[in-house]
Amino acid sequence: MPDSSPLAQLQAAAEAVRRQLNLAAYDAQAVQHLAQFIESQRPSIKDAEREGVINALGCFLGQCMVETYKGEWATGPDKSTGVGINGTHFFNPFYRVSQQLNRGLSESVAVFFTGIPALLSSPIQRKNWIK
Repeated sequence: MPDSSPLAQLQAAAEAVRRQLNLAAYDAQAVQHLAQFIESQRPSIKDAEREGVINALGCFLGQCMVETYKGEWATGPDKSTGVGINGTHFFNPFYRVSQQLNRGLSESVAVFFTGIPALLSSPIQRKNWIK
């Protein structure tokens, strides 16, 4: 009987994308390929398919973050699903895929992915205007 836990579903979706794109690993090179794939598919994705595409590709991007940056699938403060890293940072890979689909390479998932180490090394900025 297949595992129906949310984590297993995320990982299964990521694996399906990895196989479909014929990629060897969940790494920076795979994310670069993902960004190119998103760009090539942007014009042809129909509105009815959009959510499914974002979910599938977001699972793949998230799994790349988990494996490359030692993250873990988690639930964010807003109850969204994403990847937590170092217990201090939370990233939503589905949002990142959606942004590239909407705006193109100016919001590339590959640029975001390679920028994660800088985000992890900078101090966390708390919004002090909310009391």
